Amino acid sequence: MRRFLLRCRHLLHSLGLRWKIAVLLAVGCSLVALTIGILIHEARANQVADAARKSALAQLVRVRQVYELTGQLDFDKVGEADARLDCPTLPDRLRQAALAGERTTYLDLHGPHPAVWAARPVGGEHVLSVRQPLTAEKGELWELDQKLMAFGVVVVTLAAIGGAALASRLSKDLRSAAETARRISTGELDARIGPSGVPGTRNEVAELSAAVDTMAASLQRRLVAEQRFTADVAHELRTPLTGLLTAAELLPPGRPTELVRDRVAALCSLTEDLLEVARLDGDRETAQLDVHLLGPLVESVTRRSGVRAQVLGAAADGSVRVRTDVRRLERILTNLLVNARKHGGDPITVTVAGNTVTVRDQGPGFPETLLRDGPQRFLTGATERGQGTGLGLTIALGQAQVIGARLTLTNPTPNGAAATLTLPPT
Repeated sequence: MRRFLLRCRHLLHSLGLRWKIAVLLAVGCSLVALTIGILIHEARANQVADAARKSALAQLVRVRQVYELTGQLDFDKVGEADARLDCPTLPDRLRQAALAGERTTYLDLHGPHPAVWAARPVGGEHVLSVRQPLTAEKGELWELDQKLMAFGVVVVTLAAIGGAALASRLSKDLRSAAETARRISTGELDARIGPSGVPGTRNEVAELSAAVDTMAASLQRRLVAEQRFTADVAHELRTPLTGLLTAAELLPPGRPTELVRDRVAALCSLTEDLLEVARLDGDRETAQLDVHLLGPLVESVTRRSGVRAQVLGAAADGSVRVRTDVRRLERILTNLLVNARKHGGDPITVTVAGNTVTVRDQGPGFPETLLRDGPQRFLTGATERGQGTGLGLTIALGQAQVIGARLTLTNPTPNGAAATLTLPPT
């Protein structure tokens, strides 16, 4: 029994919300119908039993009067009752009660020959009994049970269908809310659930939908404000940084001048990265896609990146063509190579296999927070600044989305970090 209950519980948990509600409604209605059916059956059975006992006692009184007047029973039937003196088939319990001086009855509705008995003592040693068959009454109860079962099945079926229909609407609204939440989590900030249910009625699902829409709108406003602020700051910095870079070029040669020029160049690069991040966040980037040979393209990008890395598989897969934006692909691979040089360890390899390009180093690997949460802007892999990746991987991930590619970050065994870029085939 316990195993059966565990199986039922497991099956119920595996069902969707719509079927769970339908099953629970069907089970509830079944219990209600069964309870009502039992009560009606018992009430009718008690009525039949009371009427049968009264009829048997009345027949017994008439039989006793005939017996006292004539002193014998010269007939077997009185009305519909079967009257006997010391009947051998008289139930023992009824016989003992009659010999004890009691006038009582015995009812049997469930045996093969349903009947009611009534008996009383006569002459001190004899028992006068009356047996009245209840076949018709038993048939009536059986028909009543059949009707109750039929009505119960109809009610349970209608309840299950109605519950499924009601739960279907509820499930549809919840699935719509979940799908919209997933779209928002992927960056589609203008996605909304919209109104649900009948206007003017209290609907918890509608309240949930309104709350999610309000949250999405608030999140969109905050992110748009952040993107606008980042873009405005980077844009405003370009002019003074350009002037500062020009002024640095006029400084006399020397070590201090080199330091100034290096820091100004770093600020200019950071500003351009910020502008690029702002454009990526605002979905204002459009890829110029064309078909290219992947192997030679990867070799060329690796050479221009300035990072010493070994290219593997480019010659073997030299005929593989991909549809991509060369400028954006170069930006992605260059950022991956620079990130491997800064935070990884030699040797650095670039492996071309089909339509995938993997940049791998032999360093300590990506931080667990990066693998779990993805690239975090304005954080670097330096220990003193906390574990992170700066803007390089953030830009690489954003540009990969623009060209329809997928960037996957892993820590392969036994050591090192691997960034795998999967490009869409032609």
